[in-house]
Amino acid sequence: MLVPVASASASVPEPRDEPPELIENGDFSDGTAPWWWTENSPGSVVDGRLCADVPGGTANPWDAIIGQNDLPLTAGESYKLSYTATSTVPVTIRTNVQMATEPWTTELAEADQIDGTAEPVSHTFTADADHTAAQLAFQIGGNEEPYTFCVDDVSLRGGATIPPYEPDTGSPVRVNQVGYLTNGPKNGTFVTSATQPLPWTLHDADGTERASGTTTPAGEDPTSRQNVHTFDFSDVTAAGEGYTVTIDGQKSEPFTIGDDLYAPLRTDALAYFYHNRSGIEIDADIVGEEYARPAGHVNVSPNQGDDDVPCQEGVCDHRLDAAGGWYDAGDHGKYVVNGGISVAQLMSSFERTLTTEGANGAPLGDGKLRVPEHGNATPDILDEARWQMDFLMRMLVPEGEPLAGMAHHKLHDRAWTGLPLRPDQDPQPRELHPPSTAATLNVAATAAQCARLFEPYDAGFAARCLEKARTAWKAAKAHPDVLADPNDGTGGGAYSDDDVRDEFYWAAAELFVTTGEDSFRQEVLGSPLHGDTDGVFPRGGMSWGAVAGLGALSMATVPNKLTAEQLGAVRATVTEAADGYAAASEDAAYGLPYAPADGHYVWGSNSQVLNNMVVLATADDLTGKNVYRDAVLRGLDYLLGRNALNQSYVTGYGERDSHNQHHRFWANQLDPDLPNPAPGSVAGGPNDGLQDPVAAEKLAGCAPSMCYIDDIESWSTNEITINWNAPLAWIASYADDLGSGGDGDGGTEPTCEVSYTSHRWNSGFTSYVSLKNTGDAPMSPWKLAWSYTDNQRITQAWSAKVSQNGRDVTAEALDWNAKLAPGATVTFGFNGTASGQVADPRVFTMGDRTCRTKPSG
Repeated sequence: MLVPVASASASVPEPRDEPPELIENGDFSDGTAPWWWTENSPGSVVDGRLCADVPGGTANPWDAIIGQNDLPLTAGESYKLSYTATSTVPVTIRTNVQMATEPWTTELAEADQIDGTAEPVSHTFTADADHTAAQLAFQIGGNEEPYTFCVDDVSLRGGATIPPYEPDTGSPVRVNQVGYLTNGPKNGTFVTSATQPLPWTLHDADGTERASGTTTPAGEDPTSRQNVHTFDFSDVTAAGEGYTVTIDGQKSEPFTIGDDLYAPLRTDALAYFYHNRSGIEIDADIVGEEYARPAGHVNVSPNQGDDDVPCQEGVCDHRLDAAGGWYDAGDHGKYVVNGGISVAQLMSSFERTLTTEGANGAPLGDGKLRVPEHGNATPDILDEARWQMDFLMRMLVPEGEPLAGMAHHKLHDRAWTGLPLRPDQDPQPRELHPPSTAATLNVAATAAQCARLFEPYDAGFAARCLEKARTAWKAAKAHPDVLADPNDGTGGGAYSDDDVRDEFYWAAAELFVTTGEDSFRQEVLGSPLHGDTDGVFPRGGMSWGAVAGLGALSMATVPNKLTAEQLGAVRATVTEAADGYAAASEDAAYGLPYAPADGHYVWGSNSQVLNNMVVLATADDLTGKNVYRDAVLRGLDYLLGRNALNQSYVTGYGERDSHNQHHRFWANQLDPDLPNPAPGSVAGGPNDGLQDPVAAEKLAGCAPSMCYIDDIESWSTNEITINWNAPLAWIASYADDLGSGGDGDGGTEPTCEVSYTSHRWNSGFTSYVSLKNTGDAPMSPWKLAWSYTDNQRITQAWSAKVSQNGRDVTAEALDWNAKLAPGATVTFGFNGTASGQVADPRVFTMGDRTCRTKPSG
């Protein structure tokens, strides 16, 4: 049978036209038009390619550009850009499709590594807006060496298909990739479609099975939209490395069980602050060659200095020496409100060792941390805090000027700088931004805390801190509603805050704890936040914009003049907030103590998790209840790998760690000659706001806890900041105390607790000291040391040999009370003379160990 042939018009579809080419002369067959270049890198056609000689020593990628303008883009359309390129020196260029005029908004922003091989490069993107004349810009500056760049076969067409981004989450068995404390909880999560319990097995490094059990189905986790099971192997207490859990043929990342897990994390998390100091050379002998760098912003060209900074035009007529301090985050800005909570938490980490039984101050002491101030008889953590406190107090408006005593909100570059860029290579002018009430109260709070902690080490600096605290408080009371402009975000973040009741509460609390003055007590008790648990400790966690909890934690833990009833109420606020965070941890499939009311993960969600953990840890310190401890440790599990992405968010910790965080110097992803972030740097974490182009493009539609990408360009999910690393350091110190509690040297020095009471009579005084051995080993003989901040002179002592050299005092055991058994207490006393106000010492030491101080009475 003959089969008729259908007509072509009836059966063959019309060929689809290829989308038009938007790049003109992309193969350079017609010379160089309409391509353009910056004056320092003139282009010419060589062997059919457009080549340019790029000078060395430029600061920014955009200091040398090859580009083409007048590219029409349609909002919602997807495009593919492709090209080939070579470079005589391996470089990382920036490939942007963007607006051709300010604010240069990008539709595509990629970092491409180019070398001597002409490998094809392609990118796809979807335009967010309509453009009649967009720009393609190959940004080829920012390299120290001169080189020749050549490009060819440039194409830009619409109609592209963008493959969906699929994160590599590795094993579905999610654990803390660092490990679990021997006697702590040990939990994990398994991602599976199964609805029935599944068997799990725990194997050691040799593959020997050490434990087994069955999972508990937990249903769909709303934060990740994953169906999950949980499992618990807390009964396993055998120390060891290389443990793994296997479920349904899937094996977890390896982890350790032991007690010496978190001492390195504490040290690394605190080293973050030295790494990010402004105004000082970062010493290779302290941090290693790859992280060493020259001092930033010290008037060495092309740098502007921070020692004589003017205000933004129209803001003020004065200039400030605002040198020092810490760079806030991935940029080179220095912000008072971000710096305030950061330095407060560093100081609180040390203060906890003075007030909490079992807290070990030795690893924070002189000679222990990565700072250059060793050998000055001051704990290293306070040396680091002082670097920031000096800067914060310099930000106050000078006397005689409008708004005198107020603090400038921030200091940063006039315009945004690009990545990568070391701070010493930053050419931008520096500017002070207007004062704000929030910044002023940050100075008042931190300077008051500084005053009490530095008394034993530098009475003059402590007095300066208290003076600045009072000055800032008085100025804030006189100007209670000077708010930062939310639109002041060019060159640095705005950090605006329209509610400063929490800053007033925090500052009043710190001033009260330090001075004991009733006026500050009344400010605290009269605050609308006092007693409001959710107001003091928001469900989503403390942050730079929600700081009332810092004041409550100080009042709850540091000896002060609250009545017993008032102290009980403050502590009840802490434990009530901790109860809520602990309940959230117990309910969460991944165990994290974070459950914001609206279910959204915010910018810096990991810091919110950590700040909730600080409240939980404090509740544990106050009550000894393991429910709080366990929630803290589950929070560490989450941060270190037991999460929806199987991602450790801390650089250098875990098999799958974040290491491309947003930072201008730690920018290995953009320049292989630069380092990755230093170990102990915590990424901001999931953020379903997706405020940067990389996150917006690749993570669109993500579940809240999945909205993260380890990409240096994703600043809204992957930035690192001082106010995120500060609670990480606090928690690492707490967790190490739960484990070994050692000083890193394997020592078994006993712990101690001191109660000190003093009574005035005419021009003299009588003081009593009770010393308790809270450790597991005897003290024999014991020797206690402290320092006065005033003119007290001891004239007669009993039950101890007491000697004094200037303001430094030592009390040594006598023959009959030389041995102090674990749990035993010895009491001694002395008389003395003094004039003026007599201040009780705050810090007592035995060797290099700081004793806990117990409230008197």
